[in-house]
Amino acid sequence: MTSDDDGDDRDMIGLQFLRLGMLALAAGMFFGVIGGFQFLFPEFLRELLFTKTRPLHVSLVISWIFLASIGGIYYYLVTQCKLKLFSPRAANWHFWIFVVTGLAILACYFAGRFGGREYFEYPAVLSIPIFLSWIIFGVNYFKTVFKSTEPWPVYYWMWGTGIIFFFITFSEAYLWLIPYFRESMVREITVQWKSYGALTGSWNMLVYGTAIFVASRISENPQLARSRMAYGLYFLGLFNLMFGWAHHIYLVPSAPWLRSLAYAVSMTELLVLGKILWDWRASLASYQIHKHGNAYRFLFAADIWIFINLVVALIISVPALNLYTHGTHITVAHAMGSTIGINTMILLASVFFVIREELPAEVHSGCSKQVTFGYRMANVSLAVFFVSLILAGLGKGFYGGGSFQEMMLSIRPFLLVFAVSGVTLMLGIWIVLFSALRLINLRLSLASRGAFAAEY
Repeated sequence: MTSDDDGDDRDMIGLQFLRLGMLALAAGMFFGVIGGFQFLFPEFLRELLFTKTRPLHVSLVISWIFLASIGGIYYYLVTQCKLKLFSPRAANWHFWIFVVTGLAILACYFAGRFGGREYFEYPAVLSIPIFLSWIIFGVNYFKTVFKSTEPWPVYYWMWGTGIIFFFITFSEAYLWLIPYFRESMVREITVQWKSYGALTGSWNMLVYGTAIFVASRISENPQLARSRMAYGLYFLGLFNLMFGWAHHIYLVPSAPWLRSLAYAVSMTELLVLGKILWDWRASLASYQIHKHGNAYRFLFAADIWIFINLVVALIISVPALNLYTHGTHITVAHAMGSTIGINTMILLASVFFVIREELPAEVHSGCSKQVTFGYRMANVSLAVFFVSLILAGLGKGFYGGGSFQEMMLSIRPFLLVFAVSGVTLMLGIWIVLFSALRLINLRLSLASRGAFAAEY
C-alpha cells in the first residue's frame, strides 16, 4: 500500500460507509421483525425464510455497527482532525471488498448455504476477504494517525484498539476449523463464546470512541477526550475486552476466579460511559444543544439506555440468577438494549453530527420534525419491546409447570407484544434512516457533480 491523494473525494468514502451501514440497519430490522413473527407463527414464510431470518438479521445489524463506526472514523480523521488519509485508494478498496463480500454472504444465506458458527454462519471461505479488508483498514488508520504530532486523544486509542482486537477475536472465532478445538464440545463452546464476548468488546471500542469524539465536538471542549475519566473508560474497556467475556461462560467449566473477575469488571465500563455522557449533557450551553439538536438527542437516548441496560446486566450476571436467565428472552433483551439502545443511538448521533457538518442548516433543518417523530417512536417502542422480553424471560426461566408447550403458551401474550412493538420500533428507525439517507445522498450527489462548492 502506498500513499496517494485522490483529492476532494477523500472524505466522501466515510459518507459511503455511513450510507451502506444505514441500508444494512434498515434491512436487518426488517428480517428481525419477520423472525419475531415466525417465532409466534412458525408457518409464517416458513418455506422461504424460517432458517434464514436470524443469520440475515444478525449479520446485517452487526454490519451496521461496523460500517457506521468505520464511516465515522474515515470522515472524522480527514474533515475534523485535519489529517491527510494515508491512502484514499485503499479506503475505496476497503469499501468495495465489504460490498462484494456482503452481497456474497447474503446470497449464501438466501440460497441456504451455511457452514460457519453463530454471528458468522456463512461459509468460512468468505471470512478471507473480511480479514483482508481489516488489514487494509488497520494499515490505513495507523499510518494516518501516526502523522499527528500531538498526544493522542482517547478516541484515537479506542479506535486503534478496536481495530486490533477485532482482528484478534475474529481470528479466534475460526479456531473451530482446527480439529483440536472442533473435536471437543466443551473446548469449542468455550472458545466460541469467549471470542464473541471479546468481539463485542472490540466494536464497543469503536462505538464508544465515536461517542466521546462526537460529545467533545458538540461541547467544543477537546479536553473531554483527554480527561482522566475518558482514559479511565478506555482502560476499563480494554480490561473488559480481555476478561469481561468470562460472564458468557458460567455454564462451561472454568476457573471460579475468572467468573468473579468478569462480573466485577463487565459492569464498570457502562457505568463510566454513562457518567461521562451525563456530565457532558450538564455542561452544554443551550446554543450547543440547539446547533446539534439531532445528534444531542440520540446521545441523550444512549445515556438513558446505558443505565437501563446496566441494571439488567448487573442482575443477569449474578451466577445464581444466570442459571435461570441464560438463554432466555432476558438475554435477548440485554442484547437488544445494547445493540439498539446504546450502540445504534450513539451511531445515529454520529450520522447526524456528520450531516450537520456537511450541509447548511436550511437544508437539514427541514427534516427535524420527521427525525424527532421517528426518534420518539423508536424509543417508546424499544421500551415496550424491552419490558416484554424481560417478562417473557422471567416466565420462561422460573416456569415450574409441565411441558415446554404449556410454558410457551403462558408467555405468548408477552411475545405478541414483543412482535408488535418490534414493528413500530422498525418503523421509527426507518423514519430516522429515511431522513438521514436523503441528506447523505444529497451530499454525495453534489460531490459527484462537483457542485457543492458552487451551490453552498
